Amino acid sequence: MASFLERLFGRARPTGKPVQAATAPKRIRTGRGARAEYDGATLGRRAAGWRRTRLDANGELSPMVAAALRGIARDLVRNNPFAARGAATIANNMVGTGITFQVYRDGQIDDRLNKLARRHLDTTACDASRRHDLYGLQLQAARTIVESGAVVMRRRWRRASDRLPLPFQLQVIEPDYIDPSKHGPLSTAPGVQGGFLINGVQFSPLGAREGYWLFNGHPGGGRADALGSTFVKAADVAHVFRADRPEMEHGATWFAPVILRMKDFGDYEDAQLTRQKLASAFVGVVTGEDPGGTIPGIQSEDGDAGEPVTLGEDREPLDYIEPGTFQYARPGEEVTFSDPPKVEGYADYTKVSLRAVSAGLGVPYEALTGDLSNVNFSSGRMGWLEYQRSLSAWQWSMFIPQFCGAVAAWLIDAFAMLGEDVDGVTVRWTPPGREMINPTEEVKASRDAIRAGGKTISQWARERGEDPDTFLAEAKADFEKLDALGLIFDCDPRRVTAVGNPAEQESSAPPAQPQGA
Repeated sequence: MASFLERLFGRARPTGKPVQAATAPKRIRTGRGARAEYDGATLGRRAAGWRRTRLDANGELSPMVAAALRGIARDLVRNNPFAARGAATIANNMVGTGITFQVYRDGQIDDRLNKLARRHLDTTACDASRRHDLYGLQLQAARTIVESGAVVMRRRWRRASDRLPLPFQLQVIEPDYIDPSKHGPLSTAPGVQGGFLINGVQFSPLGAREGYWLFNGHPGGGRADALGSTFVKAADVAHVFRADRPEMEHGATWFAPVILRMKDFGDYEDAQLTRQKLASAFVGVVTGEDPGGTIPGIQSEDGDAGEPVTLGEDREPLDYIEPGTFQYARPGEEVTFSDPPKVEGYADYTKVSLRAVSAGLGVPYEALTGDLSNVNFSSGRMGWLEYQRSLSAWQWSMFIPQFCGAVAAWLIDAFAMLGEDVDGVTVRWTPPGREMINPTEEVKASRDAIRAGGKTISQWARERGEDPDTFLAEAKADFEKLDALGLIFDCDPRRVTAVGNPAEQESSAPPAQPQGA
């Protein structure tokens, strides 16, 4: 134990040689634990509750832990309105109406391939269940990532007889399909280094993903074909999740940091509601000087043949009060009305709890609760800007590379299978734009930034969720149409200045020659 503490705190073991007093390490002990240079590493009563672990990300998120977290998160989303709102607001803002695409060849839009791709992905033909287009699948995948921690998308090749624009479809499934029993080293011939498995994911000896072991049906579906798992190559699978630690091979539900807090808050609400119901139901107690009397409504077994006899039938029981009721009591009886306990601090505790939940999910409090009572323009703008940074990080570091990147690779493979030349073909993705908080000022600021050279037109188009090449092509077509019709609008900077005056046009006449030339 002592050697472990010495290694933990970086203290060398004594070597038997004398140590100078000026350089001798000081050991300060508080109680039974040693105090480290970092207070957070101190061993003592204050730190007794910490769970210090040396497990990697996959050891911490074991299959049993991951399944338990998914089950609890799904129960919260089903029955807790704030959990349902949290999952919805993240998915709606991360994907929204869809992360759109353009097919390029050597830096220019390839109109023919782009139209072919849109005939497939912009319709339900791309979905294996024929219910969603690409953008509906994106929204479903984003919500599953938040709720379950990850989502799995499979590429399903199709025959020409299926009469699809492109010979593949997308199948979005839950991470429960990954078989966690496939774990450990792969058996190989003696002397040959083989790969390994981590909870259903197969790796090569160098650590590259080779494929996934997927159940033939959802393990919770109870279907006969759900028994057994099949190996699917990594090229046909997109496993999308937020990796919070290096070498993390599975994702945890985004509700993990707030599960207990949401449960405590739900219990607190139930307790307050029960207290109010009891306080409303319990009106008063009738007391009197009749010690031999009976309580109305109580039955006795003293009747003939053991049949129960109701006592106190000569009077109406005082068991409820309704509006407009006068109740008379016998002489000597007294009614004492109860003083129900008051609920104090409910609103304050609710705000504190929901702010903690919103912080754990990474969404603004106002977006989670819809409470805009204490929001002004400045605070709302600051919260929205911070939320936009989180959304951009989730889009560009997780969803676009893992989900959209897989779709792009499969799209190019489908082009090649149809005999198309895919040399220099790429796919660019554009997330949905953000609504402006103050359009009057923000448009003016963007216009000034473009005029000053601090921002390009293409950059502004991307900020609004539009593809720059498509935007500029449409602008060119509109200006050409206006010129052909002889129309001048304020939106045409070639004809009208920013203040509405006619713009100066360059003279088409040749420059005047100097005299004497």
